[in-house]
Amino acid sequence: MNRLAGVLFRYFVKGLLVVVPLGAAFFLIYWAVSSIDKALNLSDILWVDKNGKPTYIPGLGILNVVVVIMIAGILVTNVVTDPIKRWFNRWLNRLPLIKFLYSSIKDLTEAIVGEEKKFNEPVIVEVNEVGLKKIGFVVQKDLATLNLPGEVAVYFPYSYSFAGQVVIIPADKVKPIDKSAADMMKFVISGGVSGLDHKQV
Repeated sequence: MNRLAGVLFRYFVKGLLVVVPLGAAFFLIYWAVSSIDKALNLSDILWVDKNGKPTYIPGLGILNVVVVIMIAGILVTNVVTDPIKRWFNRWLNRLPLIKFLYSSIKDLTEAIVGEEKKFNEPVIVEVNEVGLKKIGFVVQKDLATLNLPGEVAVYFPYSYSFAGQVVIIPADKVKPIDKSAADMMKFVISGGVSGLDHKQV
């Protein structure tokens, strides 16, 4: 009986290791998508049935987001000219807080999904005399404008968080890692429990 209980318990633990991560991932995706859809879904305002009751159309909010993003991309690429961009920048300069938030979010978005991705060069840095090392990503290689020639800016992400820290360090103290940026980011964000294998990239 004890042996059977032990076998069943091991099966339960193995199943738990599969079901919990999958369930959590699907739940977070569902929560994010449904929250966006409910916040931006205007179907219950624009459409009513014969009895005057609002009609909710699932997915319309997400469709609205996709359409708006596509239209914005088309406009920025084909319609928005330099004078319009200069006018927009002047408008932002009059609203320092909005400019700060807009610029920060825009730079972060470009760093992740833009044409010039910033978090694509993983490095390891020895941070003290006892050999403590941290994994980071080079985000700026030229700091001459800060009167810091020969130094680079390295971003150190925190585990289990979207936050991080930027430090400036001599370039010769930074050692490239022969792994993909995605694997190293996963390794750091997961607290060091995933993202590494024995295959060289």
